[in-house]
Amino acid sequence: MVRPTRRPLLLAALLLLVSATALARPAVTPPAAVELRASVEALTAPGMDGRRSGTPGGDLAAERIAGWLRAAGLRPGGERESFFQPFTVGRVTRVAAGTALATDGRMLDLDREWTPHGGSAQASVVGDLAFVGYGVTAPGYDDWAGVDAHDRVALALDGAPPHLPGATTSRLEKLIAARHAGARALLIVSAALPSTPTTAASVRIVSGSVTPAAADALLAPSGTTVARLAARIGKRRAPASFVATAGGPLQLRVALASADRTAANVIGVLPGSDPALADEAIVLGAHYDHLGVMSGTVYPGADDNASGTAVVVGLARAFAATGARERTLVFALFAAEESGLVGSGEYVRQPATPVARTTAMLNFDMVGRLGDNSLTIAGVASGRGLRDVVKEATRAVGVKSSLRDSPYGPSDHSRFYGAGAPVLFFHTGGHADYHRPGDTADKIDAAGMARVAALGARIAERLAAAPRPAYVELPRPSESHGEPGERAVGAARPFLGVGADIGESDGLRLAQVVANSAAARAGLQTGDVLVRFDDRALNGFDDLLAALRTRHPGDTVRVRYLRDGLDRDTTATLEARP
Repeated sequence: MVRPTRRPLLLAALLLLVSATALARPAVTPPAAVELRASVEALTAPGMDGRRSGTPGGDLAAERIAGWLRAAGLRPGGERESFFQPFTVGRVTRVAAGTALATDGRMLDLDREWTPHGGSAQASVVGDLAFVGYGVTAPGYDDWAGVDAHDRVALALDGAPPHLPGATTSRLEKLIAARHAGARALLIVSAALPSTPTTAASVRIVSGSVTPAAADALLAPSGTTVARLAARIGKRRAPASFVATAGGPLQLRVALASADRTAANVIGVLPGSDPALADEAIVLGAHYDHLGVMSGTVYPGADDNASGTAVVVGLARAFAATGARERTLVFALFAAEESGLVGSGEYVRQPATPVARTTAMLNFDMVGRLGDNSLTIAGVASGRGLRDVVKEATRAVGVKSSLRDSPYGPSDHSRFYGAGAPVLFFHTGGHADYHRPGDTADKIDAAGMARVAALGARIAERLAAAPRPAYVELPRPSESHGEPGERAVGAARPFLGVGADIGESDGLRLAQVVANSAAARAGLQTGDVLVRFDDRALNGFDDLLAALRTRHPGDTVRVRYLRDGLDRDTTATLEARP
């Protein structure tokens, strides 16, 4: 009987036809080292200014990447048929009309003699002047003792008394102390007036900065100057605080306006060619943002993560040039990774292809310093069959690799894994230039990047046609990863369990608190601003890392932080980290 065998024969013919079509498709030519180096240099060029999300440099980088994807012939995957997926990354504050500071009938010049702080309370204050030295309280020394600052405008010198070399303080701690003393406002004497973004951390008190000349004008009725008072403190090694009885009260008003600060993911799509598989996608992603400009210094972010961005853009060009694969390929360049994986979180909420139909996400983050080292590929146990795909590809490409089961880690792939998609995380290792101005394009191993790109291309090709790897839910290890944002290699160190919003403002704003970590058990929450860690004032993530290096797992530390402009204290017992 011929009829019963007809369907198997037709199926076999169709399989042969699909196989022949796949064989006829040109092989993907991965991006070469020269192309990858050029992309890194473009992303770290003058004008990019460290590509911080929500800044002109970050916007310029997004436009450049969108232009590359458009030129490659990809379909826009963002909003309104564009390559951009915009989202809010915070608020930007500016000084509003009505802000003023006057003394003895004289109005001080805004932005030349004084400026309000970006996190100041908005109110009008009238009060006598109280000079409070450096606004510091330390063993054997207290600028606030013996002076009644209640209902007055306090005036404090910047920094700490020079005869107390071990004493550290910060702007935020001065504001907290002034608030506790009952002052209605605090003005800090600063040689250079800060910008509102650098003082955006909020404390519930009216505050601002004044130049030394402006401070002398405030002190003139008392017959003294800032220089004389500082010299007196240094000579006597004692406070010189006093309430100014001469002259009239100060009149101070702070008005601020704020607006959303936005950034955008950049997304390009290469639609799939197989009707049965085209509604499923493989996401190849990297974050393009970095730290921007801090204290006047540009942080170029060549390895972190112009390198991963260059690889993903290079793969987008390569696949677009050879035509569609069976499954859809999505090339996603994320913003605001450094602020707590915000961009990838936005993508997962509004994906180009539903996460439920995402076969796998390949994340390239810091892949620019391979050299003779092994390439770390994490997440091989997050989907059944992924390990075999990766092993075959590394053998074929000849890349020495270290495979890790865990999909957990402080980068964008964790958002996808948390939403139910298998993930692979490519990383060439930590180094001394991580989150430093020395992360420059001249230190990039472009030939190593080309090998990483070739590996990524082979894995993506295999996943585009192979059976879909089933998602595997793995338990979170008790020591899942180091501090989010810190990828330097080294021995075990204490683990607090926080990720920082690397911003311009002082203090340490938390973008992430790891579940069941020391920080979580201490009651810390996303959005809190850490001010002090035991005996160290915190003005950024580097301060916290330096403090952790002097501690050990099991140590209990005191932590002061701000929440909604009010200071709180807690204790945290540190854990071990790998």
